[in-house]
Amino acid sequence: MNINKNRYLSPFIAKDLERKMVFVGGPRQVGKTTLALTLLGYEKGSKPKSYLNWDIADHQMQIIKNELPTQFPRIVLDEVHKYAKWRGLAKGFYDQYYPEKQLLITGSARLDYYRKGGDSLLGRYHYYRLHPYSIMELNQSPSREQLNDLLEFGGFPEPLYVGTARGLRRWRNDRITRILDEDLRDLERVQEVSLLKILLAALPERVGSPLSLQSLREDLQVSHDSIRRWLAIFDNLYLTFRISPFGSKNIRAVKKEQKLYLWDWTAIKDPGAKFENLVAAQLLKYCHFLEDTEGFSMQLQFIRDRDGREVDFVVLRDDVPEFAVECKVSDSDISPHCRYFRERTPIVKFYQVHLGSKNYGDANRHVRVIPFEQFAAELMFP
Repeated sequence: MNINKNRYLSPFIAKDLERKMVFVGGPRQVGKTTLALTLLGYEKGSKPKSYLNWDIADHQMQIIKNELPTQFPRIVLDEVHKYAKWRGLAKGFYDQYYPEKQLLITGSARLDYYRKGGDSLLGRYHYYRLHPYSIMELNQSPSREQLNDLLEFGGFPEPLYVGTARGLRRWRNDRITRILDEDLRDLERVQEVSLLKILLAALPERVGSPLSLQSLREDLQVSHDSIRRWLAIFDNLYLTFRISPFGSKNIRAVKKEQKLYLWDWTAIKDPGAKFENLVAAQLLKYCHFLEDTEGFSMQLQFIRDRDGREVDFVVLRDDVPEFAVECKVSDSDISPHCRYFRERTPIVKFYQVHLGSKNYGDANRHVRVIPFEQFAAELMFP
């Protein structure tokens, strides 16, 4: 597949760089370095001298000696958060050179992890989370063929570009190995890496269902606290994300259950769960996009009551429910749960998205049944 390297965040980052430093985090191999190099005007050939990567020995010495290439108007520091004094380096650069010189910092999960701690850089930067490709980012007029490619190969650039099952398997194995052997070591002190690999392998079949920590604990024969901590590590490493239930006074909503999804859904075998995961990833991307670019407080949740009625997702903006989404592989009849919760919650719009062709209904009055690619186009998702 031909993939456009100009990512959906590029114009927003370029604009923000005029006023502040910009940090870009996100999953390993999601395209952060390529995005940064594109903003430097790089296309092919050797990387520009205004790009420094902590993992390259010569670049590392430049960073340690604070010999940044300030002769250039825009500088990129990649993986610099692995340097213990990186925050002081960035603060000094900002205080001395802004707005004449611009600084873009990209990194893995550890950048996001340290950013949430005591932040001496507060007020000097904007933070963005780069997501994998979605159907609208691939094409503003999305097709079913592109949606099928996303379902099969995922949204990460390399396997989507290669477009073969062999390429996907090799990429996925390499990615998991590097995350658990390198990123995990940088982020946490974990002795039981082999058990984490077993836990990760058990998660695809649990996507879309209420997550039972007790079941996982029994399968791995470890403590409840260990499972809880390991799942938090997977979230921090951008392997998984979890959503919580939506509460409303007129429904007997569950309170403690969570649902878990994967950033790379290609390991999921069940077609319904895989499609639901893809939709979850699109909605999370929408939420993060509005948070990072517009400053809204966004939440992705699900609706479930104690009688087992459920709607897969609800998106909230500044604590106000914006719309709900139910996922179906086929264009079947409207779920009675959508009608039930529409009458009892303040959610204004309900959509039932699917992989079929039917398109009918009114989201503002009843429930809109709509093919997923058209749903994404109408709501102008990133």
